[in-house]
Amino acid sequence: MGPGPSAIQVDRVSMTFGVDGSPQRLLALGDVSLEISKGEFVCLIGPSGCGKSTLLNIIGGLVRPTQGQVIVLGKPVRSPLPRDVAFVFQDYALFPWNTVIDNIKIGLEFQGVSHQERAERARRSLELVGLTDFARHYPHQLSGGMRQRVAVARALSLETDILLMDEPFGALDEQTRMVLGEELSNLLAKANKTIVFVTHSLSEAVFLGDRAVVMTARPGTVKKIIDIDEPHPRKPEFMTSDKFHLHRSELYRLLRDEIRKTVDVIDKGVPHR
Repeated sequence: MGPGPSAIQVDRVSMTFGVDGSPQRLLALGDVSLEISKGEFVCLIGPSGCGKSTLLNIIGGLVRPTQGQVIVLGKPVRSPLPRDVAFVFQDYALFPWNTVIDNIKIGLEFQGVSHQERAERARRSLELVGLTDFARHYPHQLSGGMRQRVAVARALSLETDILLMDEPFGALDEQTRMVLGEELSNLLAKANKTIVFVTHSLSEAVFLGDRAVVMTARPGTVKKIIDIDEPHPRKPEFMTSDKFHLHRSELYRLLRDEIRKTVDVIDKGVPHR
């Protein structure tokens, strides 16, 4: 856990799924415990199928765990908490028939925000991500990186304390991912959000995270937590530092055996989720 008061407590969470067309049950997560402080940026990293996204969905109340519980801002999570938690997914989930600013306003409408306040919060969030000049554009008129910034702006406009981000830059090229990572680090320094960020990228985890939570192959649990002592906002020079490369090498070493286990399971034809 980081130095501040707790925002998220994951207490011995396990998750079992059914396997299509079979009585077999699949243990996706096994006895996961994790505590995240307010204002902390935590990256979840692990091999494919280890339950990273499932854990994120459990934290956000989209999925109920088979065992254990999650407490967010002092409240047990039994369903989504739209006033406390916002999601950003790899799929931008923008309505193509709405302009950029209307895509942001619609989330605020669902939250019950007044018409006047919707306009002001949408404007502020676009300013934060540097897209003020594109408010009247449509999603198809934007690059992939710009569309993802709209998705981030929409989440920020909800003014929740917690952002859950599921590989939000995964579909983008490496250069764009790094630029958006810099912008996200700057936003974190300004907005003091608690962020849980799922990624497959070693570099992304080191560049963004205050801590990187390394998960095992399925059933996923916490293998080790790496502290990354570098203040936000992080500068591009951090990526060429010895500290950066030491942390990245440590993550690779921890993940290598877990990825090997995942590949061996796939080779044997065991169902993969």
